[in-house]
Amino acid sequence: MGKSEYRDMWVYLEVNGGKLHPVSLELCCEARRLCDESGERLIGVAAGAVPESELAQVKECGVDGLLLVSGSGYERYSTEAYTRLFTELCRKYRPSAVFVGATANGRDFAPRFAARLETGCTSDATELIYNPESRDIEFVEPAAGGKIMAVITIPELRPQVGTIRPGTFKHAPTGRREVVEVINETLPCPAEEIRTRLLDYKADERDAELDISDSETIVCVGNGVKDESLPKYRELAALLGGKLACTRPVADRELLSNKLQVGQSGVMIKPKLYLGFGVSGAVNHVTGIDAGTFIAVNTDPDAPIFNYCDYGIVADMDAVCDELIALLKRGA
Repeated sequence: MGKSEYRDMWVYLEVNGGKLHPVSLELCCEARRLCDESGERLIGVAAGAVPESELAQVKECGVDGLLLVSGSGYERYSTEAYTRLFTELCRKYRPSAVFVGATANGRDFAPRFAARLETGCTSDATELIYNPESRDIEFVEPAAGGKIMAVITIPELRPQVGTIRPGTFKHAPTGRREVVEVINETLPCPAEEIRTRLLDYKADERDAELDISDSETIVCVGNGVKDESLPKYRELAALLGGKLACTRPVADRELLSNKLQVGQSGVMIKPKLYLGFGVSGAVNHVTGIDAGTFIAVNTDPDAPIFNYCDYGIVADMDAVCDELIALLKRGA
């Protein structure tokens, strides 16, 4: 079957505890743009019970339709149920592309159903481009340790499956369509196919200081930071009403938690202000930042970070940090 036989782009709507995961809304907004360029329809796909209030948010992202699946096996996430579900749905409806949030669950089942369909699955793209000549999605992502940006396509097989990290795209609703088609499917998963069972559940203990995804101000320290200097950067972040973050080498040194790591292998951030101190500017770090104002401090005038920032300061990071703290305390 040729790829022209496949139509519509799907976004998996992940629901946990009755709430949509933010990445689902982000992907709907980005896929809306791709559908406008390709002339295809945007369909949100969900399994199990989804509150109407959550579906209303999806509709505001401009979906053309909702494919809602009911049946046993979707009371909680299971690898077998969701892999089977998307395999069967894709065989029946033949979408051209399926976008899945790169959550723990999404990363688990997306490559599995793609393998069953004998198609490709890309991961952690930072940009999605529709090529009108080939009608392929071009998945752009860092490769070779962040030294290059790779463009990955699935030129022959369908659907094109991709997992996208939360925070990669913006939740920018375009508004509800005049008509939103709702397709209801009943597709139970036989209990004997589910090989796991829930023994106990304990919610993650959330530390607000380790959640940097929504902070409007980020002070990020790179590998140039000295162990003894870390408190002053934490103080600067507090004075600015923001949070402290780091690059991967700092997390690897165990100076800060890996939950504070910014970038493709960490947290994608969209602050109003980003200040990077001693950050070299590796591609897999800077592609995780979408800042209103991007300021970099580094002693090396040739550091790659200066190719991305709005303002660059070639100076000792500790000296600049000390001066900023002094100015803020004086109310300057």
